[in-house]
Amino acid sequence: MLKRDRLLSVLDTELQSHRFKDYCPNGLQVEGREQVRHLVTGVTACQALIDAAIVEEADAILVHHGYFWKNEDARVRGMKKQRLQSLLRHDISLFAYHLPLDAHPELGNNAQLARRLGLMVEGGLQPQDSFPIGNVGRLDGPMTADEFASHVESVLGRQVLHIGDTQDEIETLAWCTGAAQGFIDQAQALGVDAYLSGEISEPTTHFARETGIHYFACGHHATERYGVQAVGEWLADEYGLEHTFIDIDNPV
Repeated sequence: MLKRDRLLSVLDTELQSHRFKDYCPNGLQVEGREQVRHLVTGVTACQALIDAAIVEEADAILVHHGYFWKNEDARVRGMKKQRLQSLLRHDISLFAYHLPLDAHPELGNNAQLARRLGLMVEGGLQPQDSFPIGNVGRLDGPMTADEFASHVESVLGRQVLHIGDTQDEIETLAWCTGAAQGFIDQAQALGVDAYLSGEISEPTTHFARETGIHYFACGHHATERYGVQAVGEWLADEYGLEHTFIDIDNPV
């Protein structure tokens, strides 16, 4: 068991949240009961996750996608009211970490995805940054693009959208989970064979075709399931919290 504010301090320190200029507040977003015994983790603080956490009798929820994003409507009504009301009524704390959870070199989304896919990390997608959001590395050995897509599908359990010649061999690649398709130009500038992210936008297809870099869109949710799980497991091991990961399916 940890006190809520002690848990906040532990998470802020481990994830180095003060180093990031983010699109939302990182840390404790909704204050619940003082003592945290049971922590539920999930990708997004949607109503379905909150409802599941209530059933699990959780004291706190830790997510990658929380609330209070820049430029969103600040009024508490409709969906936002229902979510907040559920948390407050059941005295459940909500912790959320966005970019800090992408960037952590061991527990982060990109590090955990690399571990599952068998990717060797050789550096950051932004080489000049001390805490890069994405990574650059390589496979154990060359694969055709089609073989690599099949490998990713088997690991993530979802279909991959690939732009490029399926029979081309790839060995070096960059990756950044979630909605990071816009970093494809940074990956191409680094000279890698392929770039992997969660989503794809209309211009991404043309960029990949015209520059020759392979692009793999592997799902926003699917690529970001693992960081928050790793943090929850780390907290369970280090501090004795009961931890439950709840995966609310999302096809995007």
